[in-house]
Amino acid sequence: MKLLLHACCTPCLIGTLICLKEIENIELSCFWFNPNIHPYTEYKSRLDALDNFTQTNNIALIIKDYYGLREFVHETASDIENRCEYCYDRRLKECAEFASLNNFGSFTTTLLVSPYQNHEMIKTIGEKLTKVYNIRFFYQDFRNSFRLGQKQARESGIYMQKYCGCIFSEEERYLQQ
Repeated sequence: MKLLLHACCTPCLIGTLICLKEIENIELSCFWFNPNIHPYTEYKSRLDALDNFTQTNNIALIIKDYYGLREFVHETASDIENRCEYCYDRRLKECAEFASLNNFGSFTTTLLVSPYQNHEMIKTIGEKLTKVYNIRFFYQDFRNSFRLGQKQARESGIYMQKYCGCIFSEEERYLQQ
């Protein structure tokens, strides 16, 4: 199975890889497209960590380098509480379209490893995109390896982010302290 894996960050990639190693015959490529991540220093830190990890582990990485602060804020500012739906849809749409145009058999996302993400919403969006781009959305609940992926990343000295990625999740993190 030729699988395009949208990757949000290296710790989530590690957790997802733990689960994917149990599946035989996967030809895996990672796909970076995360215009939701802010500020730019955070965006760059996550991309650099992912690039280093994939190079070190001989994993193909496709980078669609687009820092989309203005677009993200424009699209979500009027309904901040529902920003995740836009965010999931935007990122998965790019992944599905790329996968469809480049002969991948399916696509998925590392977002499915996080217990903090809305799995039902991600699954619904993925299934919708299956119909739009005529490519299979590979759904698997990877959450059982989330903590192990975080632990392995921490032990390896890999950059660890402290919030989901968008400017609003960063604000929530600090307000909750």
